[in-house]
Amino acid sequence: MGDTNALRSDPTRIDEASLEHYLAANLPGFEGPLKAEKFSGGQSNPTFRISAGGKDYVLRRKPPGQLLKSAHQVDREYRVMKALAGTGVPVPRMHLLCEDESVIGTIFFVMEYLDGRIFWDPALPEMSNADRARTYDDMNRMLAALASLDPAAVGLGEFGRPGSYFARQTKRWTDQYRASETVKIPDMELLIDWLGKNMPADDGLVSVVHGDYRLDNMIFHPTEPRCLAVVDWELSTLGHPYSDIAYQCMQWRLPNEGNFRGLGGRDRTALGIPTEEEYVAKFCERMKISSITIWTFCLVFNFFRLAAIIQGVYKRGLDGSASNRESALQRGAAVPMMAKMAVDLLDKAS
Repeated sequence: MGDTNALRSDPTRIDEASLEHYLAANLPGFEGPLKAEKFSGGQSNPTFRISAGGKDYVLRRKPPGQLLKSAHQVDREYRVMKALAGTGVPVPRMHLLCEDESVIGTIFFVMEYLDGRIFWDPALPEMSNADRARTYDDMNRMLAALASLDPAAVGLGEFGRPGSYFARQTKRWTDQYRASETVKIPDMELLIDWLGKNMPADDGLVSVVHGDYRLDNMIFHPTEPRCLAVVDWELSTLGHPYSDIAYQCMQWRLPNEGNFRGLGGRDRTALGIPTEEEYVAKFCERMKISSITIWTFCLVFNFFRLAAIIQGVYKRGLDGSASNRESALQRGAAVPMMAKMAVDLLDKAS
């Protein structure tokens, strides 16, 4: 087995010897010796680059320790990406899912390693205006493709409960927030009450939703403004087709400071980036609808949901089980800010 002292000091580390033995027996074409290197980005499921026999793979695992109910479901990530292969939503090729926790301590999956670029700044300073416009259009195209996809046609008809998505998600994230709550935040209390009282009627629309659809959860071609894969599907489920676009459009409103990389205060026109209105209009055109009548509700819901997610990350930082503890602790201060941004939208809601 690996260095047990090192594994105890860093619970997210991988026992390379145990993993190598498992992959040699279960992954066709795999040859050791194996080296695992943890990616620095991300706060949820620890992700590693696995190098072995001149090949590279990506391993994504559930974090160790006590976890919130229904969180960190890497098995669901594996299932949805495997199902989306060959659709209009590009994903990495899935190699295997291991549900035997004795191998490295938690369940994990192994997928294709893609040699591409990940962009952390939504202003895309690396690009020309023309390439920025093409990049945002490609994100919009893929999002419309996902929202238009028939879940049953790709084997995801049972991937979640259809209908009442916003009601179910509001309850889920209220419960998750309560489970990780550290202090009372008045604006979060106001939002929980408002969302319950202003829930839109179920319109019967159902699609696969990513749940965390944003620029830095995509891998782009090394030189072209083209997405090779959408990743980080941990929060995916069956849901409402307008939820993901509202979530992504929060980036237009968030500041570009501290732990946030937003477009708030940026001159999008000067950068060649569509405004929120233009981006939503293009999505509606692709979806063959005139508008999103519950747009403000979708935004308020997603600000609340993200605040609840960040609170969970902060609590894991306090507990010592976060993938990046220092960053997790820093992000805790963002929860009141996110709640305030949502509250500021309430007078616009119909």
